[in-house]
Amino acid sequence: MGKEARVRQETTILSIDTPGQGLHEVTDPILRWVQEGGIAEGLLTIFCQHTSASLLIQENAAPAARRDLEAYFARIAPEDPVRYDHDDEGPDDMPAHLRAALTQVQLSVPVIDGALSLGTWQGIYLFKHRRTAHARRLALHLMGE
Repeated sequence: MGKEARVRQETTILSIDTPGQGLHEVTDPILRWVQEGGIAEGLLTIFCQHTSASLLIQENAAPAARRDLEAYFARIAPEDPVRYDHDDEGPDDMPAHLRAALTQVQLSVPVIDGALSLGTWQGIYLFKHRRTAHARRLALHLMGE
């Protein structure tokens, strides 16, 4: 009789302090949490609990790629007070919501041999769309064995 697989689940809320707007790599703290959980094979779901921030898997070797992405989103959802009605928290409020709507708030990443199965030049980024420093929360759910 073979060994029976036992599926386990681990969850946490990861708080990320962000200095302000931009792409902030969060791969390392997420990987540390995955490794501490002891699940070697499974699927990690990462969920951003905010409407003015999002998640991306993106180039992590060339800072110019991040700068170009940030500049692109600034062009397509500019801070312009005459464009938007919603400005409850300032001129970056509605542009932040638009940028989050155009990206994603949830990612799924396979875990293989206890590691995130990202490509060679890939990293996980919290894309903060507001200018002010904030702590942002990421809900992590890992299911596997």
